[in-house]
Amino acid sequence: MRRKLPLKINEIVKTKKLTRFFTKSKEEIGIPPEELIFRGEKRIDEVLLRVIDFDENYYHEETLDNVQEVSKYSKRDTVTWFNIDGVHDTKIMEDIATEFNLDHLVLADVMETNARPTVKEYENCIFVSIKMPQKDPNSDVNFENLSLVLTQTTLLSFQEYKGDLFEPIRERIRKNKKRIRGGKTDYLLFSMLDIIIDNYLYVISALGEKIEALEDALMVNHNQEIIHVINSYKRELNFFRKNIKPAKEMIFSLAKLESELFNESTDIHFKELQDNIQHAGEATDSYSEILYDELNIYHITVSSKLNDIIKFLTVFSVIFIPLTFIVGVYGTNFDNLPELHYKYSYFIMLGVIFLIATGMLLYFKNKKWL
Repeated sequence: MRRKLPLKINEIVKTKKLTRFFTKSKEEIGIPPEELIFRGEKRIDEVLLRVIDFDENYYHEETLDNVQEVSKYSKRDTVTWFNIDGVHDTKIMEDIATEFNLDHLVLADVMETNARPTVKEYENCIFVSIKMPQKDPNSDVNFENLSLVLTQTTLLSFQEYKGDLFEPIRERIRKNKKRIRGGKTDYLLFSMLDIIIDNYLYVISALGEKIEALEDALMVNHNQEIIHVINSYKRELNFFRKNIKPAKEMIFSLAKLESELFNESTDIHFKELQDNIQHAGEATDSYSEILYDELNIYHITVSSKLNDIIKFLTVFSVIFIPLTFIVGVYGTNFDNLPELHYKYSYFIMLGVIFLIATGMLLYFKNKKWL
């Protein structure tokens, strides 16, 4: 069943212009890579520290006032999820490096929010970063950088601002879901990446519905406004592809890691991530081709309409050429012009004009030019 579409393009889609490309300021050139300096856009004023500590039979959740309070969880044989909302505070990052014995390079990467998705293996941890899409009820898409640091008993997650994207994971932990409560930090890492990639698929599919709807809109709209919509979608897709490609490389590299921090039981889950990110990449490529085809349809439609106009004007001109000749001849100021003073000359001329016009129209129709 074909969807009913409004005639106005601005009623079909409302898009928000996003920051399309990563930037680097001149002041950052020459800074040592291990120096803890925030490189990005500050999105939250107060840093929020949250902890969920759990195993199969135990669960505890709280908000911390400082990093040092997390030390009490290190003495337990449980899984600790330490979430930090806000990555701009250098003092907190230094405390985290000290508390978890992390290389400053790790926290420097966390504070570099414009970096591309990557995975790095250190002596006592694995660092993962990925761009995280979120779609709000107003159809706006926001991207933030998510950094994950995996250790033997703790998973540290760094978000640019507080969000509810991982609330389903927290609910699974609270409701004592067997798989996540019985898993280790590597399964928690998989669960978070799985939600991010699912959001890629969700946002891309939402954009894809609008792209597919454009094909129907092209049949009723030939104004240039639709070109702006197509170009807007192309920018959206290019931005997704810019993030999905390195995210795909990161997921495949992560699945190849032979680390003691990964259990064999999670291998199948990381293969699932590979399939999903591959699907997301293929979807963006497919929709990009659809946009290209729609752009061609628009140009073909406009060209066809222009050809119809030119054909009409050509036929109109051809018909009036002999009529203009007749009128021009009998409009000259000569006294000795044949039939000039004949009583019925005017009506004869009108008849000849009518016969010529009618004959040419019938001829054009017979040739299927009309």
